[in-house]
Amino acid sequence: MPDVAGAVLAELRVSGLAASLPPGASVAIGAGSRGISNIATIVRAVCDYFAGAGLKPFVFPAMGSHGAGTAEGQASVLAHYGITEATMGCPVRSQFDTTPMGTSDLGVETFAGNDALAADAIFVVGRVKWHTSFNGGIESGVCKMLAIGLGKLDSAKASHRHGRKHGMEAVIRSVARHLLASGRILGGLAILEDAHHNTAQVAVLPAAGLMEREEALLRTVKEWMPRLPVPAVDILIVDEIGKNISGTGMDLKVVNRNALATYNPWPDTPRVERIYVRDLSPLSYGNAVGIGAADIAHSRLVGKIDAHAGRVNAETAGSLAMVRIPLHFPTDRECFELLTNTVGRERREDVTVAWIRNTLDLGEMVVSENLRPQVEASVHADVAGAAFPMEFDAAGQLKEWHWT
Repeated sequence: MPDVAGAVLAELRVSGLAASLPPGASVAIGAGSRGISNIATIVRAVCDYFAGAGLKPFVFPAMGSHGAGTAEGQASVLAHYGITEATMGCPVRSQFDTTPMGTSDLGVETFAGNDALAADAIFVVGRVKWHTSFNGGIESGVCKMLAIGLGKLDSAKASHRHGRKHGMEAVIRSVARHLLASGRILGGLAILEDAHHNTAQVAVLPAAGLMEREEALLRTVKEWMPRLPVPAVDILIVDEIGKNISGTGMDLKVVNRNALATYNPWPDTPRVERIYVRDLSPLSYGNAVGIGAADIAHSRLVGKIDAHAGRVNAETAGSLAMVRIPLHFPTDRECFELLTNTVGRERREDVTVAWIRNTLDLGEMVVSENLRPQVEASVHADVAGAAFPMEFDAAGQLKEWHWT
């Protein structure tokens, strides 16, 4: 998409949402914590639209337990994405206290952040995509931001708790439906990304019919879902995990795990026998959720863990498996050699390896030479360079690959 801001403004102008509010009304614009391409540009365009219509926009973080579960941490997450008062041309307000909004039709307690409730109307900006932990007609997107992000930690805890009984899709639908019926939600902007993490489409979803529109967009984006370009791999090396990459640290539908760290639960996803994670993104604020899905970790990652941030995430999601710390060693060589001895290959040269930066960016990866025929046969990948040896330096660390 060559002109992302222009596309956002065009969608909003066609929607006519600003005309439904009185002159001078305030609009709270919710932004999340995921690593969305062009997010600062997109949110700024939304702010410009409402400001240009004579309204008073401000931005607030629509996040559950992210940013270490604090108002300051969540404001810092937005700032790292370039969302500040200076860049947005309007205030950025982050509070962590909430107001109860009643109980949904499934009996789920609902909340909204007081930062958002201070406005006359609420509009959220989020990416519609598959969820890493469940399948459904509604997964990650605008509805999930309303159900979980809008009400901060209180909503996140309530939704995940009831999700164990009803399933997360049913809870997201129930809470979003309840909040939409409150009349406080103006709508949302849905962002769709292609398999290369590029902005591919934006769509304004007015409150009326929002859920149905999101269902159709999710069906579209699922067709673009990136995958490893081979049917199976013995060892998957992941350079970094983090909450900015995925709610579960790494996309479980890419690495073929679930929230219980079950091996290869997704039948239509390439099999991954062993996972090695090497580092933690600084934008995860010490929250190493997802490490529990790995078989082994580099000690540098473990040394960056903030136990409190992980505990908040684990309590909120009701899942301990994703924050369990696996075996870890201070060198890549030790980690890699242990894995090669556990995949059942008689010869070292038969072990298949794929190396990625993270699960959000699969546009480039390194694979072992024995996977070349499968990559060449794939319609979704091309071999881009000559073979080179996998090398460790004198300290036992991998010779780093410079991702483009």
